[in-house]
Amino acid sequence: MSDGFWEGAHRISVPLVDDSALRRLKAGRRVLLSGVVYTARDAAHKRMVEALEQGDELPIDLAGQVIYYAGPCPPAPGQVIGSLGPTTSGRMDAYAPRLCAAGLRGMIGKGQRSTAVVQAIARYGAVYFVTIGGAGALLSQAVRKAQVVAYADLGPEAVHRLEIVDFPALVGIDPLGRDMYDR
Repeated sequence: MSDGFWEGAHRISVPLVDDSALRRLKAGRRVLLSGVVYTARDAAHKRMVEALEQGDELPIDLAGQVIYYAGPCPPAPGQVIGSLGPTTSGRMDAYAPRLCAAGLRGMIGKGQRSTAVVQAIARYGAVYFVTIGGAGALLSQAVRKAQVVAYADLGPEAVHRLEIVDFPALVGIDPLGRDMYDR
């Protein structure tokens, strides 16, 4: 992914533990993400927020983590994972501020976010990455390992732990709350 449009992209290691690297991110910047991210969609988000509200532990420690709003397709023989396109991020807006308060530092998806999410991103120094809708087969090529780690009963909406290399994205909302959709 480092040729053409992605040439010169800023390389980011995930989970997001380097605050100085995060502060340098600007809305609209091209990035390539490498490390560990988790997938979660609506049903998993709802369960996590309910667990937090009941004082229960989450199935994953959110500190510094990045959640990719995706429900991966099953892999074909010889593949690590199937198609892995982003879900519309607005579907997680009701849950994102609470998860940011619990330590979530990054989200990957597509589309604009609500004012409440933009405010939570700025308040907690998080970041929202935007990736390419309709390119799930291409995005799946950045995944080296995939494993269900929570809520297996949700099928494709279960929480998956992904090891990724050079996953392409744009900084949609930077840690200061600057939104690329406002430009």
